Amino acid sequence: MVLQPGKTPVIRWNPSRSIPKSDTREMHCSNCGSYLAPGVRFCSGCGAAAADPEATRIVRSQRELPVTSRFNDDYEGEDDDLEQVIFTVRPTLIFIKLGYALAVIGAILVVFLLALIPVPAYISIVLALSLLLIPAYYHLKRNMVRYTLTDAKVEIDSGLIARTTRNIPLAKIQDVTVSASIPQRLLGFGDLLIDNASELGGTTVIHNISRPRHFADLLLRQLRRTH
Repeated sequence: MVLQPGKTPVIRWNPSRSIPKSDTREMHCSNCGSYLAPGVRFCSGCGAAAADPEATRIVRSQRELPVTSRFNDDYEGEDDDLEQVIFTVRPTLIFIKLGYALAVIGAILVVFLLALIPVPAYISIVLALSLLLIPAYYHLKRNMVRYTLTDAKVEIDSGLIARTTRNIPLAKIQDVTVSASIPQRLLGFGDLLIDNASELGGTTVIHNISRPRHFADLLLRQLRRTH
């Protein structure tokens, strides 16, 4: 404002000294849309808290930062060391099921024969149930063996409480053979023979697995990808 003698005061406005655009920007309530005066912390219409423009700017800048995830090429994590499991197989259950069936038939015969002589019922029942322990033993023994193929090796796990794991790297495998006798072919199972050039050497046999040719094809396919 410039004062001159005998004249009306004149107010001059300098555009270069105007209020910054960021300070004159109108703000509206994000809840009801009402106008918010500068410096007001709460909306006069609905009472909702007014957002701080500086805090909003900081949050937006943080959201624009690049996020590193496991799907990016620059991500290096523990998942890169994990192996992919191709298949896991155990010996066939055909003999186990047959053993349970024979044990049930034998238990019925034992109860029937002991009923012809003066033998207490609880004794005949105990003897009949004891026959089921035979297939149960072989069932447990079967579950103690597991064969696993990953994209890097063949694992052979054996044991129940104290387990032993043997690893055969795919790079050491030289040949894969499917062996099945006539009874095995009729029942749909067989053996898988793996020739390897590891320190132990020799041939590793995967005994009595169902569909051995199918698992042999999966192993050979993985070998072609490895080599």
